[in-house]
Amino acid sequence: MLLYKEIAGLFPNSRGIEDSSLQFHTVSCFADRPQPRGLFIPVFAHSGSLQEAIANGAVAALWQEGTPLPQYTPNHFPVFFTDDLLKGLKIIMEQYLKSLNINSAQSRTKFLFLDKERLNKTEKTYAIAVMAETINGTDGLNGKEGRG
Repeated sequence: MLLYKEIAGLFPNSRGIEDSSLQFHTVSCFADRPQPRGLFIPVFAHSGSLQEAIANGAVAALWQEGTPLPQYTPNHFPVFFTDDLLKGLKIIMEQYLKSLNINSAQSRTKFLFLDKERLNKTEKTYAIAVMAETINGTDGLNGKEGRG
């Protein structure tokens, strides 16, 4: 499970309540998706509003440094700041993969990711490995050519 203290270690510039026991069950790039105990990361222009993400279960957010938070953001709501949201998502995924290798029997965090081009306009929950491939621009062949 992805933990508050792991995210706080990656992104020390933050505001809101500090709760090292907080667990994130979901990481979502889209506000309109159910995200129980979610970490909302609005990496796309069409990611949606923070208010909608909170209504759908987000309990924290990764936010673009320099972008003002909406006035309605609760004072206690944890917000971590980064200078690059996509890079921030990649860092979180890499950290999570490392923790999975160490604690393979632990509960897992669900990463919700939608790429309309790759998913043929269907809603999917992507495995973290597929998300990493998408962000890194690789095809899952680790630099090797496929049969052709």
